Amino acid sequence: MPVLVFDIETVPDVAGIRVLNDLPDELSDYEVAEFAFQQRRAANGTDFLPLHLQRVVTISCVLRDANQFRVFSLSEPDCGERDIIQRFFDGIERYTPQIVSWNGGGFDLPVLHYRGLKHGVSAPRYWDQGEGDYNDSRDFKWNSYIGRYHSRHLDLMDLLAMYQPRANAPLDELAKLMGFPGKLGMDGSVVWPAFQEGRIAEIRDYCETDVVNTYLVYLGFQRMRGQLDAVGYAAEVAVVRDALTRIGAKHWEEFLAAWPAA
Repeated sequence: MPVLVFDIETVPDVAGIRVLNDLPDELSDYEVAEFAFQQRRAANGTDFLPLHLQRVVTISCVLRDANQFRVFSLSEPDCGERDIIQRFFDGIERYTPQIVSWNGGGFDLPVLHYRGLKHGVSAPRYWDQGEGDYNDSRDFKWNSYIGRYHSRHLDLMDLLAMYQPRANAPLDELAKLMGFPGKLGMDGSVVWPAFQEGRIAEIRDYCETDVVNTYLVYLGFQRMRGQLDAVGYAAEVAVVRDALTRIGAKHWEEFLAAWPAA
C-alpha cells in the first residue's frame, strides 16, 4: 500500500472573520486578524483560532510507493484553498494510500474537513465507511480513514501518546532525539507574519521539511513495530537522503547539513 505523509500550514481566514463579525471593509487584514486574536485571548487565554477559521495555504506531502519517494506541495500562490484541498483528496481517491500525520487527527484533518465543506470539495474515498461503490468498500467498515482507532490514517503523535494529550511529544524534539534535523528556521507561530510579508515559498519549504521529519519518525516506528528490520530501515533512510540530495533546493541542502550521517 502506498504511504502518504502530510502536513498543512494555515493562516487566519480573514474573509470569514469579517463576515462572522460584520467588520468594516476599512480594516486591514492585519487588523481583522488581530481582532480575532484578541477575542480568543479574552475568552481562553490563547490566540490560537478555531479550526474552522484556519485557512489552508499549503499541504506538503511525502509519497512513498514501490516505485518512488517524492516530496511535493499543494500551495499558494500556484492554487487557491479549494484547489489545494481538492487535489489532496484527489490523491487519496487515486492511490487509496496509508495516510500518516503528526497530530493530523487533532488539527490537520479537522481543518481540511471544515474548509473542504466550505468550498464544496468532493472526497468520497476518504469518507467511505463501508457503504461506497468501490470493490473493497466493505473493508472500510472495519478500517476507514476517519475511525479513531482505525489504521488507514495513522496519527503518530496520538498513537505514541496512547491517545492521552498529556503524553504528547513535540515532533521537533522527538525528531532531533532520533538523530533527524527537526525544525529549521521557522515554526508555526511565525507562519502568519511570514505570509503577510509574501514569504509563501518559505512557508512551503518549512512545511516540506516538517513532513519529511514526520516520515523519518514513521520509519523509526515501522522498525520498532517490526515492519522494517535494521537493514530495511537503513535502506529506507538512504532513499530519503538520496532523493533530497538530487532535488538540490536550498532548504534540502540545509536539512541535509543538519542531518549528519550515522
